[in-house]
Amino acid sequence: MKVLGISPLDKDSTVSIVEDGNILFAAGEERFSRTKQQSGFPRLALEKALAYTGLSMSDFDQVCYPFLTWENEQKLFSKNLEDERAFIKEFHPRDLAPQIKEALGRVPDRNEPIHGLEHPNAIMEKGFLHSSYYSMAGAQKLASNNAALKSSRQWGEAATESFQHWEKDLTEGLAEMGWTKPVKRMDHHLSHAANSFLCSGFERALCVTLDGYGSGLAGSVSEGRDGKIRRLHGLPFPNSLGTLYEHVTSSLGFKPSRHEGKIVGLASYGDPSILGDILLSRIDEAPGDFRIYEANNVYFSRYLASKFPKIDVAAAYQYVLEKVATNYIRYWVQKTGIDTIVLSGGVTANVKLNQRIFEIEGVNHIFVYPNMGDGGCGTGAALYHSWPGGVKPSISSAYMGPDYSEAEIEKALQAEGLHYQRPENLAAEVAGLIHSGQVVARFDGRMEYGPRALGNRSIMYHAREPEVNQWLNKRLGRTEFMPFAPVTLYEAREKCYHNIRGAEHAAEFMTITFDCTEFMRENCPAAVHVDGTARPQLIQREVNPGYYDILKEYEKLSGIPSLINTSFNMHEEPIVDSPEDGVRAFLQGALDYLAIGPFLVKHPNPQH
Repeated sequence: MKVLGISPLDKDSTVSIVEDGNILFAAGEERFSRTKQQSGFPRLALEKALAYTGLSMSDFDQVCYPFLTWENEQKLFSKNLEDERAFIKEFHPRDLAPQIKEALGRVPDRNEPIHGLEHPNAIMEKGFLHSSYYSMAGAQKLASNNAALKSSRQWGEAATESFQHWEKDLTEGLAEMGWTKPVKRMDHHLSHAANSFLCSGFERALCVTLDGYGSGLAGSVSEGRDGKIRRLHGLPFPNSLGTLYEHVTSSLGFKPSRHEGKIVGLASYGDPSILGDILLSRIDEAPGDFRIYEANNVYFSRYLASKFPKIDVAAAYQYVLEKVATNYIRYWVQKTGIDTIVLSGGVTANVKLNQRIFEIEGVNHIFVYPNMGDGGCGTGAALYHSWPGGVKPSISSAYMGPDYSEAEIEKALQAEGLHYQRPENLAAEVAGLIHSGQVVARFDGRMEYGPRALGNRSIMYHAREPEVNQWLNKRLGRTEFMPFAPVTLYEAREKCYHNIRGAEHAAEFMTITFDCTEFMRENCPAAVHVDGTARPQLIQREVNPGYYDILKEYEKLSGIPSLINTSFNMHEEPIVDSPEDGVRAFLQGALDYLAIGPFLVKHPNPQH
């Protein structure tokens, strides 16, 4: 059975083609439009998918979309927002004023510089009017209740409009491509549960989904068994950890739905105890459930951000995310006795949270779907509706996009007048360059699906030099608070990371952090965060021989089985797709060398 899955169109619209539970092609529209998290009907991705698979629209048995009709979505969230009104009325938060005063007294003097911040204790400086409004709408009960309810009402109106708009866009886009039959609609969180469980290879697992909003919910727990999924619990929106984290992202001056990773990095520099309990006291936790007071009130996090250091605000939100999510999941692990967790949903892009989930007592195995955000939901829907039954082996890689021929690569190099060679042993040559301090971009094979570059569209450097996080990010026009991630030989995983057994497969997709061993801290300081963790990609030769061989050759030269791997793109651009994209990013980013297909290219204007 051939199924076309289209992910939600409101951001990061993505196309997936699945046949009998096997993913034939999956890629986001952003890679072809070159606009990050591209919204709207994914026409370019669909054209590429059809060309790559040789299929036409008439070959599909079904087209799936992971949201219900706008009327049904509206019905679900309208009821939830009514329930929220009652909850806000009955919830009695502790008096904020004395808590804030006490917390301010606990902020330490700091002088150790943090790259990317003007001062370690920098706060979000706001004018008098803004600050006054935040302290009223964020911290004074009557005004903050009204602000929260008003935000929820506005959210509901905007959501209705959005669902109507994208529904029309979907219907028209499909019709233009030749599909006029009905679209199979699906519960949003079921599509998240399906992508994580059906791709995990596990016979039985606890499927946990956490995100902003989807079909009335902000999260769910299901039991996956023998290819079937049964929901045990749904977290009603707006009790959303996704929204909570989006609020702090925007309140600290970053873009929600895009820069949450910066908050994870920033959090490690702060002290979660300064604001953690204040934040926690606004969450009503019950066994296997929780509710968030004034969940849609962004002014509370803005109020905190205008008074406290950014790092302490980030630390508190990360701490509360970890605590609330692990309490929630721990209950269901104990209740079901299932020791295997599979994760999906935008919140599970938080690699530090995933480490905490794996550390829950009783959890022995974990898998995180590589495209955990809404971009992965189209695949989940298509997998679910084409599933032949039973259990399939887990996906071995996320290389699900297009690849390009040698002729296409040569054409792109010649168009820019670049000199290139074809080394006899490309892997050894590249490893030697990296060992000697050169930055090498790699472009080869099928493009990665999802948010992480996993070697086929990656920039590589040795991990011996912590300063690389500053100068290479500057070259690429990025500001990050997290170090670059390492790629590590699969067989060296226990040499480099503690407590990795049971999470090895998740680590092949760079979806979880681990505490680093002394060996890793000493030899790869550029990949180790200030809290002693790293977010590795483990690589096996059978998954990607060309990439693996570079790392193996590097190990022969250095004795170190890890390299830096960061995504091959320019700042605020998506990861490169075509040879032309690769050549352009190589020249703009002033990288030293480009290994593209079987060719090696030296930058015509080297940096040093």
